[in-house]
Amino acid sequence: MNPAALKAVAPAVFKVQFTTTKGDFVVEVHRDWAPQGADRFYNLVKNGFFTNASFFRVIDGFMAQFGINASPAVSKVWMHANIKDDPVKQSNKKGYITFATAGPNTRTTQLFINLADNGRLDPSGFAPFGMVVEGMDVVEKIYSGYGEGAPDGRGPEQQKVQDEGKAYLDKNFPQLDSIKSAKVLPSEAAAPAKP
Repeated sequence: MNPAALKAVAPAVFKVQFTTTKGDFVVEVHRDWAPQGADRFYNLVKNGFFTNASFFRVIDGFMAQFGINASPAVSKVWMHANIKDDPVKQSNKKGYITFATAGPNTRTTQLFINLADNGRLDPSGFAPFGMVVEGMDVVEKIYSGYGEGAPDGRGPEQQKVQDEGKAYLDKNFPQLDSIKSAKVLPSEAAAPAKP
């Protein structure tokens, strides 16, 4: 996967169905909330980036984080494929999805779903681009027993997730939930009229 080649512009509104080891949930994306984030997410989903990716950092009452590819070779290519920041137009409410960031213009492929109202994140540039519209109960069941990642907690070490992929997680953190598939759902507008 070549990050520079994945430049499709996302539809104004679209839905993505995630099939996970805990069940299915659906995210509805609004491109006008955060166009750069929506476009990146759309391209990642369309190209199967999230298949087999684990929810490697899940903290009760805070968020569920994912978006490191199962393959270390793919992760390496995307590690520095940054996108520019979007202005924060929506608050980080429960069920809203946003890219993780390590400072200005550092968003790549890691995302999180807010498990609570996290408005305190808004001033730091975390710009939600969509929200869970079906299956929030599934999101809330994603395994959180490992807590914060190393070295602050006993969860996975992010650098090792990048370097060793899902093999590292499966061996050392076998209870983590993961994404079986993520797909863009056909738009309601394009669906055939019901008789």
